[in-house]
Amino acid sequence: MRFISKLGLAKFSTVCILLIILIFVAGFRLISLPLSKNVAEEVQFSVKKGEGSGDIALNLEKQNLIKWAPMFRIYILARGIAGDLKAGEYLLSPSMNVPEIADKLVRGDVIKISVIIPEGFTLKQIEERFGFELPGDNLEGFLFPDTYQFSFGFSAKEAVERMKDNFEKKLTTDLREEIGRQGKTIFEMVTMASLIEKEVRTLEDKKLVSGILWKRFKIGMPLQVDATIAYILEGNWGFSEMRREIAAGKEVDSPYNTYKYPGLPLGPICNPGLESIMAAVYPEESDHWYYLSTPEGETIFTGTLEKHNLAKAEHFK
Repeated sequence: MRFISKLGLAKFSTVCILLIILIFVAGFRLISLPLSKNVAEEVQFSVKKGEGSGDIALNLEKQNLIKWAPMFRIYILARGIAGDLKAGEYLLSPSMNVPEIADKLVRGDVIKISVIIPEGFTLKQIEERFGFELPGDNLEGFLFPDTYQFSFGFSAKEAVERMKDNFEKKLTTDLREEIGRQGKTIFEMVTMASLIEKEVRTLEDKKLVSGILWKRFKIGMPLQVDATIAYILEGNWGFSEMRREIAAGKEVDSPYNTYKYPGLPLGPICNPGLESIMAAVYPEESDHWYYLSTPEGETIFTGTLEKHNLAKAEHFK
């Protein structure tokens, strides 16, 4: 009798072990195998702030991304990552298994939107690219041009903060100290950099133009920067049309009109890149007082108004 009892107990134990193994294997398959290997198409999945692991698991099942919600929850609880799932918008696929989905939610690998802001873009152009109005005052000139990665559904406030923070980082301590040493303000320097950004292309030309404009500024001579007229008129013309429009616009009464009023315009006319800021801070001295840009993008520098007018007559017949 005792032998039979021992035999029965052994069989029972064996059955329990086999059952545990089967449950483990089944669980492993549920976890490691995706819902569908053949469906690679990604769908948008939202994890809202305040949602617990149970809500997330149920939503994954409802969107046909996992087979069984409890198995997802058991997995993340076993790993101790239930509290690490991050809110946001994700791209997930039924071809992903439970560990892959969980790891993505833990990393916060949310949908990213890439936005390129070219050097010289105005505030208006930046707002058109984003598709919304940017909040804040005196933004022109201080939204640093760069390639930005934003999370899906980012706000206008976040966009402004990211671009302004980038500007603050690019304007190093050395640059700030040099600006102060010259007795200028950051606002003045950025305003000058914006003129340079719009006027010429190469770093060497920018440095020479910077030297010319600062010389004119120092003696109270009008800066006579065509780009300020284009800014007033909000023009986006071809080269020939631009020359006609700017010639007509030089009499416009505006604090941005550098033909009508000496000194810097009221503020920046675009958002300059680092190269133009550096050129504004470190101008190159020369004997030049005038410059003009040809249709081919070449910059012609001259030392007298007479030579400047001759250059204009030669290149703009």
